[in-house]
Amino acid sequence: MSKHKAFVIGGVNIEPGQSMVVDLPVSVLSNHIPVTMPVYVKHGKLEGPTVFVSAAIHGDEVIGVEIIRRLIKSMARKRLHGTLLCIPIVNAFGFISHSRYLPDRRDLNRCFPGNSKGSLAGQLAKLFMEEIVSRCDFGIDLHSAAQNRNNLPQIRISSNRQETVALAEAFGAPVIVQAGLREGSLRYAAKKMGVDVLLYEGGEGLRFDELTIRVGLTGILRILRSLGALSTRSVPPAKNKSYWSQISRWTRAPEGGILRCRKKLGDIVAKGEVVGVISDPFGNVEFEVQASNAGLVIGKTNLPIVNQGDALYHVAELTDKKIREPLIIEQIEKELMNESMYDEDEII
Repeated sequence: MSKHKAFVIGGVNIEPGQSMVVDLPVSVLSNHIPVTMPVYVKHGKLEGPTVFVSAAIHGDEVIGVEIIRRLIKSMARKRLHGTLLCIPIVNAFGFISHSRYLPDRRDLNRCFPGNSKGSLAGQLAKLFMEEIVSRCDFGIDLHSAAQNRNNLPQIRISSNRQETVALAEAFGAPVIVQAGLREGSLRYAAKKMGVDVLLYEGGEGLRFDELTIRVGLTGILRILRSLGALSTRSVPPAKNKSYWSQISRWTRAPEGGILRCRKKLGDIVAKGEVVGVISDPFGNVEFEVQASNAGLVIGKTNLPIVNQGDALYHVAELTDKKIREPLIIEQIEKELMNESMYDEDEII
C-alpha cells in the first residue's frame, strides 16, 4: 500500500500522519462574530478510503456530537489507513440556539445540494457538499429523534449496492430500515454525487443516551474496519445480527387525553395489539391505542399529554415474519455496556 499525499481542505494542507481541526468559514452573525464549520481531519500515513462522519445537521440532535467526540478520542490511539473527516456540528446556528432549524427556519436537511448564492441554509449545504462530500468515498450521518420523541438505535439505508448493505450490517444496530431518499436531503444529494451515506438514528433531541452513543461509536469503528481503514484487531465485529425492515408506520392517538404507554422501544407488537391507553383527566373515559401494524417498536413519544392524531408509536415491519421476541436490545446492551470495551475517559 502506497504512502499518502497531503490532504487539502479549506486551503489547508494536512500531511500524512497528521491530525488537525480546520475551520471552514460559513457566515458572520449580526453582531459581527464569525461562524465556521469545524472539521477534524485525521490523515493516515498510508492510502485508504476517505470517510466523513457528520452530526447536528439538525441543531437539536446533539447525541451525534457526543458520538463524534468519543470517536475522535478513540482514533487518537488507532493507526488509520486513509482519511477520516469528522464534522460534529454542521448546523452551528441551530446547535447554539437548541433549535432544529437555521435562523431563517429552514431545515438544512431539505436544502442539499445547496446554492452558493441562495439562502443561508443553501450556502451551508453547498459548502458541505464541496468541501466534505466531494472529497469522500463514503459517509455516515448521525441523527436522533425530534424533541419529546425517542428512537431505537437504527440504520437507515436506501442503496441496494452489495457493499453498502454489507456495511449497514457490519454497523451492528438493532434494526436496518430500507427507506427511499427524500429530495433535498444530504443522502439524496450525496447519492447523486456517487457517495453512499448511512444514516444512524437513535435517542432523543437535546438528550444523551449511553446505549445509543455506544451503539453509534462502535458501529462507526466497525464500518472503518470493514472499509480497511482500521485493523481487524481494533474493534470486534457485532455479535448480534440486525433485523431488516422495508415498511414502517406510525400508530396515532385516536383521541386526545393522558397517555399511559404499555410498550417500550425494542418491543415486538402484533397488529391491533393494545400498546397504550388514553384517558381524560378524571379517568372516566378511556380509549385503547391499538398498533396499526405488526413489528418492532423503533420510535415512540415521550409525552404523556397527547392530542388526537399525535404520533405515538413507530413500528417497523420485520422482513422475517417468524420473529416474535428478538430480545436484541438486551443482547446489544449486555455486549456494549461492558466497561472493558471502552477507555474510562471516553465515558466521562
